[in-house]
Amino acid sequence: MDANKNNEEQQQQQPQQQQQEKNNDGNLRTDSESSTDSMTRFLLPSLDGSPPKVVTMDEVASMFKNLKNMELAHEIALNPEFKLQPYEPPMDSLEGRIKTMVHKAFWDLLRQQLERDPPSYDQAIRLLGEIKEDFPQLLSAKNASLLGRINAALDESLIRQQAERGVLDFRSYANFVINLLASMCCPARDEGVAKLRDIEDVVDTFRGILEMMSLMKLDMANFLLAVARSDIAANSVEYEKQKFSTYLREFHGNAGFPATEDWLNRHRAGCNNTDDIIYKAYMQLLDYPADKQFPELLAIDKERFEGLSWRGQRLILCASLISIAQGVPVISQRRDNRVKLAQQLDILVKHVKQEDQIGDAIDACNEQIRAFINESLASEQAPPMSDAQQAQLQSQIQQLANKTSPVRALMTNRLDGFVRVALRSNGNIPPPPSGFADYEEELVAFIASFRRLVSYNHAVFGEYFIQLLDKQRSSVETVTDAAGSSGGLASGLTQTAKP
Repeated sequence: MDANKNNEEQQQQQPQQQQQEKNNDGNLRTDSESSTDSMTRFLLPSLDGSPPKVVTMDEVASMFKNLKNMELAHEIALNPEFKLQPYEPPMDSLEGRIKTMVHKAFWDLLRQQLERDPPSYDQAIRLLGEIKEDFPQLLSAKNASLLGRINAALDESLIRQQAERGVLDFRSYANFVINLLASMCCPARDEGVAKLRDIEDVVDTFRGILEMMSLMKLDMANFLLAVARSDIAANSVEYEKQKFSTYLREFHGNAGFPATEDWLNRHRAGCNNTDDIIYKAYMQLLDYPADKQFPELLAIDKERFEGLSWRGQRLILCASLISIAQGVPVISQRRDNRVKLAQQLDILVKHVKQEDQIGDAIDACNEQIRAFINESLASEQAPPMSDAQQAQLQSQIQQLANKTSPVRALMTNRLDGFVRVALRSNGNIPPPPSGFADYEEELVAFIASFRRLVSYNHAVFGEYFIQLLDKQRSSVETVTDAAGSSGGLASGLTQTAKP
């Protein structure tokens, strides 16, 4: 009796197993991944030290339309290079291994079905359907007519009828999709799309098509960012001010920022008004003391200020090196030689981002200066520098490893004065100080970045800074009723307040 019962159960299970095998053969995909990665994900770069975030296209569009992340608004407003990046799970991760296996199985099954006699098109039809689902992510809402044509051409019922009648031309559909991509892609993708036409194997062709569509989704995501950037930049200051005001209001004036107060109060000496105090405080951000806590309210931009600090130090180092080199007439009296050497020195110090790297950079620059001078002398049939001259030159250059060396201190003071004048000017950048003329382009970019960063933060927190200084207390009851403007400082930064 048990045997009969087992036979009945096996007979009931067989149709289920057959159906499962059919499903496995014809519907090879997972909820997380498919052949086309129709839920293509992008990597939102790290913000304020937080881990990078993985987002979908829908999340990208929603993020830019309904901006609710202050760090993201801040980053987009201040960083013109900010872009989404492609996301690929690490190959040694569980997600990466699963993705690799699923994709391999999908393409292997597609090839097997197409090689059958007669061919089976179940997987091919599914693939075309997923491609059709992806096109709305590559088109703007204004392209409804084109999207309609695509939907009509890739209609599943039509394709299935062609397959049943044995007239389905899978290659013609590949060419149709390639032509669409060629008409839609940005110029940077033209060459890649053109190469798809040269792939003879139809499975490899479709694999290439999907890889290209993934890249074009990234292009579209960054296009959405670019379109939203101007609106975000225009409104991000007000948005951050509102968030800060809400924060203060919720804490009923009990929110304290001791590092910010200490930073401001350290600059009271010798200043006649709050504008002068705040100017001095901003200047210190380019060389902030290691033993002092960074102002809490500017913490989101700490890495930016540190990066600008080292950008300034590299300028100082280059100006010091070229000034020492001009002690030799073949450099000081030959502008072309001086400019060429200045460019070479700039390359040699580009990697310097911390104090312990300066020594090696100076040694490399010393060797480059010595070799360049001797080569220049040789080109004019002049004798090379004597051993004594080379020793003197090396001694002067090596002194630059010390921040208090005469030449480096002089260039530091000149750059400091330049920044002070540029920060107070109404959008006009003064001419480069002596010693920095050969680095004018980098100098202008440096001061523009610093002014943009200072003016943005001052637009958000300037009123609060003034309240802290005027009232001489560690907190304020509210910032929402603050009246007036931040005086001369605000007007001095008007030209750069909007990123």
